[in-house]
Amino acid sequence: MFQFILGIIVLIAGYFIYGKIVDKHFGIDDTRETPATRLEDGIDFVPMSWGKIFLIQLLNIAGLGPIYGAIQGALFGPMAFVWIALGSVFAGAVHDYYSGMLSLRHDGQSISEITGIYLGEGARKVMRVFSVVLLVLVGTVFMTGPATLMGSIKLFGLGNADIWLAIVFVYYFLATILPVDKIIGKIYPLFGVALLTMAGGIGTMILVKGYKLPAFTVQSLHPSGLPIWAILFTTIACGAISGFHATQSPMMARCMTKESYGRKIFYGSMIAEGIIAMIWAAAGMVFFNGIPGLSEALANGGPGGVVNTISTSLLGPVGGVLAMLGVIACPITSGDTAFRSARLTIADAMNYEQGPIKKRLILALPLFVIAFGLTRIDFNIIWRYFAWSNQTLAMIVLWTASAYLVKNNKSHWLTTIPATFMTAVSATYLLQAPEGFKLSTTIAYPVGAAIAVLAIAFFLVKIKDKKSVKA
Repeated sequence: MFQFILGIIVLIAGYFIYGKIVDKHFGIDDTRETPATRLEDGIDFVPMSWGKIFLIQLLNIAGLGPIYGAIQGALFGPMAFVWIALGSVFAGAVHDYYSGMLSLRHDGQSISEITGIYLGEGARKVMRVFSVVLLVLVGTVFMTGPATLMGSIKLFGLGNADIWLAIVFVYYFLATILPVDKIIGKIYPLFGVALLTMAGGIGTMILVKGYKLPAFTVQSLHPSGLPIWAILFTTIACGAISGFHATQSPMMARCMTKESYGRKIFYGSMIAEGIIAMIWAAAGMVFFNGIPGLSEALANGGPGGVVNTISTSLLGPVGGVLAMLGVIACPITSGDTAFRSARLTIADAMNYEQGPIKKRLILALPLFVIAFGLTRIDFNIIWRYFAWSNQTLAMIVLWTASAYLVKNNKSHWLTTIPATFMTAVSATYLLQAPEGFKLSTTIAYPVGAAIAVLAIAFFLVKIKDKKSVKA
C-alpha cells in the first residue's frame, strides 16, 4: 500500500507547504472588511465560523465525484493516485483557493462576474451561460444519483427511486430559497463529520486488512483499453480539480469574517476531498481482488453497488449505514447548493436583489422545471457532458486567476502552469471522447497539445502588450 500512503502524505504535506506558498503569494489582509460583515443580509451574506464554513464547503464540493469518479478512475490503475495527489495540490486546491478569495475581494460575486472583471465582457457572458448550465446539470446528476442509490438499498424500507427523487427534489427547492443558515448551516456540519468518519473508516480497514495494490506502472490498466491521457484526468475530476467548485466557493466567501481563513476553507477542503478520492480509488483497486474484479462489479451493480458492497463488508452493518449516509449526503449536499449557486449567478448577472422570498422564487422555479425535465434523460449521458464541462470551467477559472496576478504585478506561473495543463486536458478529451469528436489519439494528442501551446502563447503576448502600453 506504499503508493496509497505516499499519496496521502503528499496531500497533507501539500496543504502545509504549498498551501502556505499560495496563501502568501495571494497576499491576505485581515484588515479588509469582508462581504459577510459589510453586506450582511441574513439570507446569503451570513457570518459563520471558519470550522463550520469548512465543513459546508467540503460537502458543497464533495459530490459523487471523489467517490464515484475515483472508483471509475481506479480502473486505470495506480496512475490514479498520481493524478489525485499532484492534481489536488498543484491544480485543484489552487483553483478552489483563487475562486474563493477573488470572490471575497469582490463582494462575494459569482465566478462568472469575477471572470468578466479579469478576462473581459465576452468571457463574462460565456461564463454566465456556461456556469448556469453546469450547475443545473450538477444539480440534476446529484438529484438522480442519490435517489437511485437510496431506492436500490431500500433506505427506511422505501425501494421506489421515483419517490426518493421527489423527496430530494422538495428538499433541494427549500435549500435553494431559504437563508443559508437555516438548513445548510445547521445540517451540513453533521453530514461533514459523517463523511470524514466514513472515509477514515474505509481507509483504516484497507490498511488493517493488508490488501495488495497492483504494481505501479504509468501504463493504463483499464479493461476497455481507455488511455490515461486525457480520459483519466476527466474521469477523476472532483477528486483532483473541478470547475464546479468555483461555483460553490463564492457562497462561502459571503460567510467568511477573515481573509486568513481562506487557506483552511478553500485550499483545505480540496485537500480533504483529495484524501477521500485517494481512499476510494484504493478501495476500488483492492477490494475486488484487482482491477478486473472491480470492472465486473461495476458492470453488475454500478458505482452505487460497489460503494454499498465495500462499505458494508469493511465496516459492518452499523459502519456500513454510516458510510452509506456519507455517500448519500455527499451528492445531495452538492446538488442543493448547485441550484442555490445557479440562483445567485443569475441574480448577480441581472443585478436582481434577492431579499424578498418572492424574488428568490422567480429565479428558482424555472431552474427546477428544467431540472425535472433532465431527470428523464439517461444519467450516464448527463454525467459525461458534466465531466467535460466541469474541467473546461476549471481551465477558465485558472486563466482568470492568472489575469488577476498579472494585473496585480505578481508572478502568474503558479496558476498559468495548471491552466495550460487543463487546457490540454479539456481540448484533448473533447477531441477523443465518445461524446466528442471521436478522433484517434494520434490526432487528438498533438492537436490538444497545440491548442494548449497556443493558449499560453496568446496569454503571454497579451500581457506583454499590456506592459508595453503602460510603459
